[in-house]
Amino acid sequence: MDEDLKLHGSWASPYSLRVIWALKLKGLSYEYIEEDLANKSDLLLKYNPIFKKIPVLLHDGKPICESMVILEYLEQLWPSQYPLLPIDPYERALARFWVNYFEEKSVSLWLIFRAKGEEQERAMKDSLEMLETIEEHAFKNHKNNIFFIGGKIGIVDIAFGWICHWLKIIEDVGGVKLLEENSFPNLQKWMKKFKEVPLIKESLPNHQKLFLPFKLIRDMLLAS
Repeated sequence: MDEDLKLHGSWASPYSLRVIWALKLKGLSYEYIEEDLANKSDLLLKYNPIFKKIPVLLHDGKPICESMVILEYLEQLWPSQYPLLPIDPYERALARFWVNYFEEKSVSLWLIFRAKGEEQERAMKDSLEMLETIEEHAFKNHKNNIFFIGGKIGIVDIAFGWICHWLKIIEDVGGVKLLEENSFPNLQKWMKKFKEVPLIKESLPNHQKLFLPFKLIRDMLLAS
C-alpha cells in the first residue's frame, strides 16, 4: 500500500531531525517541506493550530504533531521496519522512561541558551544533574552495547541524539562549558558513536551555519 507522508520541518531543528532519522531508519519515503519559522506557512498553522510549531508529519493528509509522538506513531504503523522499541515489555517500558525523563529535564539545556546570570547558572546546575543521572543510570541498563537497544539505534538514542551536535551550539552561544574532556565518559562515548553512524552524520547541519541563527536568537531574547 502506497503511503503519503509529508514532513513539515526546519533544517536547524533537532526535533525535525528526530523524525527524519526515524523515517530513514525505517526506509519510509516522504516529502520534506522546509518551514520558515519567522514566517510560518498557513499550512503549518492549519496542521498544528495549538502549538504552531514543527515538526508536523502528514500521513494521508492527517497531521501528527510533536517529535516523540510522531516516532511512536511510526513505530505502531511500521513495527517490523527497523523496530525503534524493544520487544521485551520491561525493556520497552524502560526505553519510554528514559525518553520521558529526557523530554522533561532537557528543558534546562535550552534555558542555558536563553538566559544569563543567576538564571543561566541554575540552568547549568540542572543540566549537569541531568547528564550525571544519564551517565550513572541510563547506560548501565544496556549492558555492553553502545546504543540503548541492543547494538543499534533505537527510540532512546533518537530522543537523546540532538545533544551530540546541539549541545556544542548551546555551549558556544551561551558562553559556557558543560562537557569537559574527561567528564561523562559513557555519555561521550555514546555521542561519538552516534555521530559516526552514516545516516546520522550526513544529516547534521554545519556547525557554523547553525551557530549564527542561534546567536542572533539569543541576542534578541536577551535584549528584550
